[in-house]
Amino acid sequence: MGSKNKLKRFKENETFPNVIQPSREAVKQGFGLRGKWNDFFKNDNPIVLELGCGKGEYTVGLAKQDPNKNFIGIDIKGARLWRGAKTALEDDLKNVAFLRTQIELVDELFAKDEVSEIWITFPDPQIKYKRTKHRMTNESFLAKYRKILLPDGLMHLKTDSEFMHGYTLGLLHGLGLTVNYANHDVYKNEGSPKEVLELQTFYEKQYLEKGKPITYIQFKIH
Repeated sequence: MGSKNKLKRFKENETFPNVIQPSREAVKQGFGLRGKWNDFFKNDNPIVLELGCGKGEYTVGLAKQDPNKNFIGIDIKGARLWRGAKTALEDDLKNVAFLRTQIELVDELFAKDEVSEIWITFPDPQIKYKRTKHRMTNESFLAKYRKILLPDGLMHLKTDSEFMHGYTLGLLHGLGLTVNYANHDVYKNEGSPKEVLELQTFYEKQYLEKGKPITYIQFKIH
């Protein structure tokens, strides 16, 4: 994407009512929507996050499937996030919002028990040892999610990375956490939820064309 196109999208993001772009400093000083997301959506419906949402295909797709929940996609890349935000506006989806910010701030963006589900879709597995602190299912991130997730809240990990799938399963078992469901090839093995099978991201379709298996874990962290 050219720099002009990116700038145009950044400008449009500023005008979208469903895009929130707080600075890191603003979040650290006390984020105004923390604990008040239901006021933003003007209802008391459950709140579901997609972390590292990219173009927001999953956020938008889930929102269409379940209008009785509110969905928030979080990503730091505004030019990608623009696509999901624009689609949500064009389709008049009132239960969708996007947050442009760093995922490590998630426990400062949402209050205790404010979130009912968290989706992590096709994250960078951060295989190199020096990058493990950025792996989105490591113990540090799980602790952040635990702060904001309801006691019976669900976590979802969908990835093409067998490494990420195995690492996460091993960590969950080691911590004694509940794994509701795990599948190392969702399109070959039956039993995965419909939202895992029916929604596909741009990158997922590319992985499938290359014959890569898509994995999924549903788990709890309380």
